[in-house]
Amino acid sequence: MKFLLLIMMATSLYGFTAQKKRLEQIELFNKVLYLIETQYYKNVDTEKLIEGALKGMIETLDPHSSFLNKKYFAKMKDDTSGEFGGLGIEVTQKDGIIYIVTPIDDSPAFKAGIQSKDKIVEINHESVLGWNLDEALDRLRGGNGKKIHLGIVREGSKEMLHFELKRARIKVSSVKSFLLDGKYAFIRLSQFQSKSTAQVTSALKRLKKKAGKNLRGIILDLRFNPGGLLDQAVGISSIFVKEGAVVSTESRNSSKQDIRYVRKSGYKDYETPLVVLVNGASASASEIVAGALQDHKRAIVAGSKTFGKGSVQTVAQIDESNGLKLTIAQYLTPKKRRIQAIGIQPDVKLDEMDFKKFKENRKDDSFVREKDLRNHLTATIETTEEKAQRLKDKEEAKLRRIKKIKNRKNKNKNEEKIFTKYNPKSDYQVLQAVKILDTYKTIKKFIK
Repeated sequence: MKFLLLIMMATSLYGFTAQKKRLEQIELFNKVLYLIETQYYKNVDTEKLIEGALKGMIETLDPHSSFLNKKYFAKMKDDTSGEFGGLGIEVTQKDGIIYIVTPIDDSPAFKAGIQSKDKIVEINHESVLGWNLDEALDRLRGGNGKKIHLGIVREGSKEMLHFELKRARIKVSSVKSFLLDGKYAFIRLSQFQSKSTAQVTSALKRLKKKAGKNLRGIILDLRFNPGGLLDQAVGISSIFVKEGAVVSTESRNSSKQDIRYVRKSGYKDYETPLVVLVNGASASASEIVAGALQDHKRAIVAGSKTFGKGSVQTVAQIDESNGLKLTIAQYLTPKKRRIQAIGIQPDVKLDEMDFKKFKENRKDDSFVREKDLRNHLTATIETTEEKAQRLKDKEEAKLRRIKKIKNRKNKNKNEEKIFTKYNPKSDYQVLQAVKILDTYKTIKKFIK
């Protein structure tokens, strides 16, 4: 009895200490806020300060959690219908850098030649240094037909690449299919949308009918697929897997585990040899499908290690105007493998073959300076005349940069185009997937 009483006292003391520490931290916040309001060199917007503090607090968690103020919360809708406005790029942020995960097939970004792993450093000739992901996304959005300029840094290129794109109403067909050599069904899934399972089923039926008895295998291409709807990942996995779990979640509360099982209804194919192609831009739902088919030994996963986005987010409404996007769990494969920050390791590693060569160009002065930083401080409190001169200098620098880009475009207008229509027969990894299908049974024996 005494021992139990001691435990209760210790627990109570721990709770009291934790609560006291929390109150001390809140008091620290109030002191900092007071000092800024009373001693900063110019008047500040307290509401803006607190909103910035909230954003900063959430950003210490992970790249996918964020505070949604009135402006962003109103825009927070799931674009999963297959039609939306913009450039057609999936972006993420790492170490303060805005990366392109993948351009969506047939989008303005894809047609312009923007690639996975490109870094966005300028939007409309303005540096993105210091921006968070929501701010960048807000600038990337806009009305249909309106132009936007992107400054891109790409590995292997010695200077910044410039793209002038026109926003469009993007109508994306998530599935493209081909019959290779009359005997290999090739299905490319670019995004998990509301009708993706039905579209994959339809494509598979059509290709199998066309191939007849000659069908030797299926290639499911999930490369550059950023993910999408979880139920579609379950649906597509259920085409090929007979029974069992597709994916489960692991959260803070171990008693609230969510397990998604294979669906019993719908079109099925349990026998045809299957190769799943993935790469570093295959994320989220793509990784769920690849992991499920791999764990159930239904497919050979080939390519390179996936992106590693295996976290679950929920959007909660805080009050009438604000919301919070918060990571609440992690996805696990049927064999309880974590995806987050690890990704899916392919059974067969296939390197990407890139035959493009970059030409040697003169290296521009591209150093980042204090004045280039967003919200940088001026040396003194600006007078009206000094502010006017600074804005004039900034506008003149912008016009010089635009003129330089136009001159470069005129100079290079006859150069070879970097975008060509996709043809799976000239895709090195697809050709290697065909070879895997030809020796499918042998290769499966060596996969653990």
